[in-house]
Amino acid sequence: MSNSKRQANYELLRIIAMFMVVTLHYLNHTGALLSLGESADAKKIIGTLIESFCIVAVDVYVLISGYFLVEAGFKVKRIVILICQVWFYSMLIPLIMLGSGVAGNEAGGIYVWIQYLFPIGTEHYWFATSYVILYLFTPVLNLAVKTMSKKQLQVTLVLLLVFFCGFKSISPVQFVTDRFGYDFGWFLCVYLIAAYIRLYGLRAFSTGRRAWITYAGCAFAIFAIVCGFYYINGKTGAFAYYFTVPFHYNYLLCLAGAVALFYAFRYVRIPEKAAGIICAVSPLTFGVYLFHEHIDIRSIWIGWLDEFIGPVSEAGIGGFFVHLLLSVFLVYLVGSSIDAIRRIIFAYIGRNLEKTRPAAWLKKIDSSFSTFEISVR
Repeated sequence: MSNSKRQANYELLRIIAMFMVVTLHYLNHTGALLSLGESADAKKIIGTLIESFCIVAVDVYVLISGYFLVEAGFKVKRIVILICQVWFYSMLIPLIMLGSGVAGNEAGGIYVWIQYLFPIGTEHYWFATSYVILYLFTPVLNLAVKTMSKKQLQVTLVLLLVFFCGFKSISPVQFVTDRFGYDFGWFLCVYLIAAYIRLYGLRAFSTGRRAWITYAGCAFAIFAIVCGFYYINGKTGAFAYYFTVPFHYNYLLCLAGAVALFYAFRYVRIPEKAAGIICAVSPLTFGVYLFHEHIDIRSIWIGWLDEFIGPVSEAGIGGFFVHLLLSVFLVYLVGSSIDAIRRIIFAYIGRNLEKTRPAAWLKKIDSSFSTFEISVR
């Protein structure tokens, strides 16, 4: 089996994870989720069920990154390109909106432009900020997992999971240190889990069937817990905080479902022709996120889609499904198309900068890391 064919299963999962991310944002922006103090209807119950299956998306995305980066090694060039990609969207979108007369965040004043100019430091995109910091830690993390024994890594992971995931998953109140998985600390933990899987595997998922059942079981359990606490809160007014916990990225069932889904794709086999298409499309997924989660767009893209395909508020259950599928597909299509153009631009600039001094300097630094990694092995 060719390398591209073997990896296409995880590239397909990367694409699916981004579809899940867009779905999560769609459900949140359209109010299609159970909410305390609001009556439940069929649309919100179904939306909450869909959310329960998609909530693993962010953890899955980090697992995929960790699985490959633990062997790929650290490159300064990669982090420079990643930051430039983020900056491309953070600056280009407001300039285009300003030039075309589309309302943006002009009322925000200088702070909004600081968010445009420094998207990583200001958490313009929280995921990008956490991911960049995670990547900066990868030389240390990779050295650690490759020099530690299996037992040492297991103990480290257990302790990290207890801190980040264990206590918070059963606590009825929020801890001061808990950011619900929206931080690089949690990403470091998930990265180490992915590294462990790459190095040692998981006996619990010796078959794909076990992994799929675990993923579905975790999703249904999350849905049941959310519905249960929605009912309890309606009767008693208690547990308002814990009602939200199952949808936190560092919730135990969310992590378990993500690991199970990630491992399930280990057994997925992709035909050669489809593998080529998947591997060509998957690098565009991050651009989908950077496009639809830009601070000028994240709160208005649903309105644009309502004008194009009709308001979801007026749709029944069948119309809701159609609206959801069309909306997610269109956002993915537009975002990936824009990123395809961005890749062409970056490739052109890269070819022209290849022989410059800064490029040579980056190659020299990356070479030093490569030499170090080889010596460690």
